[in-house]
Amino acid sequence: MAEAQKGFRLSRRLLLGAAVVGGAVLWGGTTVARLARGPSGPKNAGRIADIDGIVLPLKPLENAPAFDSSLPWSAKGGDINDASGLSMTPVYGVVEVSKEEHIAKALVLARANGLKVSLAAIRHSMGGHAFDDNALVLDLRNFNKVTVDAAAKTMTLQPGARWQDIQTLLHPRFAVKAMQSTDIFSVGGSLSVNAHGMDHQASSVAGSIRSMRVMLADGSVTTCSPSENADLFRHVVGGYGLFGVVLEATLDIVDNVVYRTSREIIKSDDFPKFFAEMLEPNKEIGLFYGHLSTAPGNFLEDMIVYRYDKVADQPADQPGIGEPGSVGLKRVIINLAKWGSLFQELKWFTEKTLEPKFESCTVARSSAMAEGEACLVTRNNPMHDSVPYLFNDLPDETDILHEYFIPRAVYIEFIAEAREILCNQTLPVLNASVRIVHKEDVALTYAPEPAYSLVLYINQPTDADGTARMRALTRALIDVTIKHGGRFFLPYQLHFTASELLASYPELPAFLASKRQYDPTELFSSTFYRAIKALSGVV
Repeated sequence: MAEAQKGFRLSRRLLLGAAVVGGAVLWGGTTVARLARGPSGPKNAGRIADIDGIVLPLKPLENAPAFDSSLPWSAKGGDINDASGLSMTPVYGVVEVSKEEHIAKALVLARANGLKVSLAAIRHSMGGHAFDDNALVLDLRNFNKVTVDAAAKTMTLQPGARWQDIQTLLHPRFAVKAMQSTDIFSVGGSLSVNAHGMDHQASSVAGSIRSMRVMLADGSVTTCSPSENADLFRHVVGGYGLFGVVLEATLDIVDNVVYRTSREIIKSDDFPKFFAEMLEPNKEIGLFYGHLSTAPGNFLEDMIVYRYDKVADQPADQPGIGEPGSVGLKRVIINLAKWGSLFQELKWFTEKTLEPKFESCTVARSSAMAEGEACLVTRNNPMHDSVPYLFNDLPDETDILHEYFIPRAVYIEFIAEAREILCNQTLPVLNASVRIVHKEDVALTYAPEPAYSLVLYINQPTDADGTARMRALTRALIDVTIKHGGRFFLPYQLHFTASELLASYPELPAFLASKRQYDPTELFSSTFYRAIKALSGVV
């Protein structure tokens, strides 16, 4: 009897152990599958309803005008949101633009009925920049034709064109001169924020624009460029869609040359010297980016410097541009990094040690000057990154971009203080990188002098507590940026105060005055526009 009871106890322990192990395996498999899943749809987590205490939502229209049946409406009423998932806003309707006449007719309808007009495409800005309460929204994604003039080395395109589609069209002979470091954005969106990216010599999109055709609020069409109607040009580029609708833009393109890729790990404090001595003087380095550690053991201390040195002109037999690989694995790693220090260390180990082993070298060595065992790519390859692993199906959280521009002379001091702020808060920092910008001559410039920028990608819960923590962190980072004579980038969440906005952008009152000169009835509007106007004290 005792032996039977002992056997029963052993069996029960075995069963319990097996159940625990099986449950752990099942939980682990289910968890990994959830973390690896792509988005099942857009995130809609409500709305951040104020900026610095000023309420943002407006009352609904009392007597909404009838919809013009000749316009291609994709929505009549309803809500719209952006990439943050935290800007859900009710709109009058959405016109799916595919022809210039759709824009002209929509502006006539808006002027006749007192409606505001907002311009939208991919909607990766994160503070209601592409829409407003009760606005007539022009969805420009299908207004996207692109033509290439090979002899002039230019492309003329409509604002809805996406950089990923443009690169596919240009490849293998040509490449984009200036764009963001990822290709998911529309050209119109990039022009509206004066985006910049991996080419530290070309800097921002503004420097690649030959000319633009713009429809103003009264329906008239004008051409502007750095030399023709230059004041309008300086307000449309980096003007957040508030001065008119870009109908088409002509931009420079460049040869799709061959680069030798390389990477090295340096200390963040050594970066200014590294840039001044190694990167800036060498005109054969076509692309660069610096990726800072977000691991607790050396947070913002170590940096991986990626560089692309030109070794040859474009190869004759270049295959098509490949899509990113290992998406599920990368998505799991970055989502695990939200769970704490151990997984942050794992992510940094992966970036330092494993990523180079999976690097895609797309150019045959025999096609590029017999470069031995070097990894060779064309310009289009590193710029064709659609970062699909950043988008997930986790409903109760969102990932927010930040960018802070600081004069180059104060980089070390700024990073030290930013590190202290970020280490003493609780939101997970998923990525941190350094970019190069030149002095930007646009009306609302983020770089009145040559600068470095710190780009951060930070996770937050979508509840009120998560938003409160993100707001506090954003303001702390803005304050230290201002302290060092820098500026914060405006396309992201509206967490700044009136004093922070005006300290970063003292040109704002003049910018808003020009807005009223070009658009007296303030036809073009957005939640962002109402916010900066309210904070500046303009009625």
